[in-house]
Amino acid sequence: MAHKKKTSLKATLQSQQSRLRAKEKAEHAAHVSKQKGKQPKKGVKGKGPVRPPTIPFKPTDNILLVGEGNFSFARALLVDPPSCLEHLVPANITATSYDSQEACFSKYPDAETIVNTIKQCGAKVLFGIDATKLQKQPMLKGRRWDRIVWNFPHAGKGITDQDRNILSNQRLILDFLRAAPHCLTLGPIPVVQPARRGKQHTDDDDEEPQGDDIDATPTSTTTGSARGTVLITLRNVPPYTEWDVPRLAKSPPKPTRIGEEPSPRYRLLRSFVFHRQAWKGYEHRMTKGERAHGHGKPGEGGEDRTWEFCLQEP
Repeated sequence: MAHKKKTSLKATLQSQQSRLRAKEKAEHAAHVSKQKGKQPKKGVKGKGPVRPPTIPFKPTDNILLVGEGNFSFARALLVDPPSCLEHLVPANITATSYDSQEACFSKYPDAETIVNTIKQCGAKVLFGIDATKLQKQPMLKGRRWDRIVWNFPHAGKGITDQDRNILSNQRLILDFLRAAPHCLTLGPIPVVQPARRGKQHTDDDDEEPQGDDIDATPTSTTTGSARGTVLITLRNVPPYTEWDVPRLAKSPPKPTRIGEEPSPRYRLLRSFVFHRQAWKGYEHRMTKGERAHGHGKPGEGGEDRTWEFCLQEP
């Protein structure tokens, strides 16, 4: 009897990359064709009213921030947040860094001042927290959060080969998504309101996920005691789009080793534009740090986009 050949995680992810690239080319060609056929309307200026930025938090949320660089997002959340978060409880915020305190302050010269500000506000700051091993962190043991947030995750391995770099970051995301369920609050699937189909979208609209992501587009944040969610923000341009985060979350590769538990499956609740200007004082920092010229941009063109997921099963 012939034995079935086992497919490795690397082969599975590379196959997904190939399919995604083919899909992106087809979508780009269709978009170009559509744009060529459009004629501007006379007498109409602009795109009409612009919706305010989507703020995916409530003042009562317990929020875990992972992979913070110089902690400027945590500071923005606590010091000068959007008006809807005016009554956010600082004690409900836990901001963490993968780096040790010494490494963090060395890589990001402004981090020490920012961390002191965060602590004075009453939030908790932790160093040496690996987002891919949350369930193994003693300082997080027994705690659960309504939101686990990772803004602009990156493996930071400096791999020059693009395919290997993509694979490295896909593994990072998969490991994070395996670890997150141990720290998410339990409850029913969040209640969201689908966007009406056929309406005119602006750049600030919550968008309907594209391609195989067919979940209805939510236009309001979750309410009541609901299942915790994971929020991942990336630049919505190559090579980040080739990480294929929605597919990794919704349809993760099957285990490649005997006895390995399958990865949890997530439901995509919504995706929306991440407006940096909504978070006053937030400054993106590269993994390698400022002293290694880490002020680079996470991809040219496109937009910053957040994907919000919850577990399919509790």
